Amino acid sequence: MKKSIIYILSLSFFLGTVLSGCESVKNTNKTQRGAAIGAVGGAILGGVLGNNIGKGGNGALGAVLGGVIGGVAGGVIGNKMDKQARKISESLPGAKVERVGEGIRLVLGENSVRFDTNKSTLTSTAKANLDKLVSVFNEYPDTDIQIYGYTDSSGADDYNMTLSQQRAASVKSYLSAKGLASSRFNTSGLGEADPIASNETAEGKSQNRRVEFAITANDKMVNDAKKESGN
Repeated sequence: MKKSIIYILSLSFFLGTVLSGCESVKNTNKTQRGAAIGAVGGAILGGVLGNNIGKGGNGALGAVLGGVIGGVAGGVIGNKMDKQARKISESLPGAKVERVGEGIRLVLGENSVRFDTNKSTLTSTAKANLDKLVSVFNEYPDTDIQIYGYTDSSGADDYNMTLSQQRAASVKSYLSAKGLASSRFNTSGLGEADPIASNETAEGKSQNRRVEFAITANDKMVNDAKKESGN
């Protein structure tokens, strides 16, 4: 999957270079050129995803990539997601923000969202960091947000699955209590699945104990993008 994404980004850069030199597009603005590149890139991305989704892509990355609209509308959505991703990075520097396809994968490790050991209760630090996201999510209301909870490999599989579900639910409950519409959120617990580091070390286990967000366009954003692009 990583190689596929790198390939897509490289091809998008190539397309951008070629299109920039074409006489027929010299008079278009940056947004129009970006949307055109997004249309081609989105189509390619959709083809690649057909071969890769389901091969371990059950979490935020799979959800974001699975929501690709493609076409010029996809380019419009991508531009909006670029702005939101930058805002999240500015608001919460410790977060890992990835712009993928037409959505955002947001990874919050223990430095951002920490839970007490074997509990789903949010610590004061976790609440303070989630508060920083509330203003961004309020500023960009036309998105759906899937929350995934994870654990390390310590403990029984069933226990870890339940704990991860409870932790994801705690995050949703807190954000909803801050005024965000609960209908925007869905939660999933994936236990020790999809580790991002080795579970053989304490540092690796710490990285695997995390919460991830898949931020994708809701129906309103998709429809608005199609209208804006003339689809």
